[in-house]
Amino acid sequence: MTFIRKRLDTMELIAVAIITILAIVSPGPDFAMVTRNSLVYGRPAGLYAALGIAAGVQVHVLYTMLGVGLLIQSSPAWFSAIRLAGAVYLIYVGCKTFTSLLASGAGNASHGGLGALGALRTGFITNALNPKTTLFVLSVYTQVVSEQTPLSVRIGYGLFMSFAHWAWFSVVSLLFSDARLRTNVLRRQALLNRVIGSVLCGLGLWLAVAPALAAY
Repeated sequence: MTFIRKRLDTMELIAVAIITILAIVSPGPDFAMVTRNSLVYGRPAGLYAALGIAAGVQVHVLYTMLGVGLLIQSSPAWFSAIRLAGAVYLIYVGCKTFTSLLASGAGNASHGGLGALGALRTGFITNALNPKTTLFVLSVYTQVVSEQTPLSVRIGYGLFMSFAHWAWFSVVSLLFSDARLRTNVLRRQALLNRVIGSVLCGLGLWLAVAPALAAY
């Protein structure tokens, strides 16, 4: 029995790791926000956003482990509220980015107008209101993690999810904040702001209307 239990624990760990990686690398609001911060405001803003995203994951882990996740999962109204809140936030940030008139030389928080706290906040709110992360965490803890899994291990899974998000989006930030890439892109600052703003608004609108479209 001990051998079987250890084997099941190993399979559970592998399943959690695979699902986490697949959920992270698929594009979504988090990816768009880190890309936006990195290109428009520079590497520090992108890295702080990645840290905020990692912190946001813990919101989903916390309410899931407290049992609130079951309420969200069984109540379309609650899930819709989270989805719409996330949509509104993305549209707000998108419109703000679209109309931004940053100087083309903006490369850090002091020039770009987005400090460490602001960048951290964008990542945190985006993930905390991201329905994709909500479904991901709920599915892991309700479909993959066993009821016999110790509390310490469940907490460990949550910490792993946050670490994986931080690591991946830090890499994304490093790539999109590359000096040569930003120099070339920022020469067309107005166009960049409009493209990124449109993408964020588009994601927000999609989150808002996707369920209605799926019903047809």
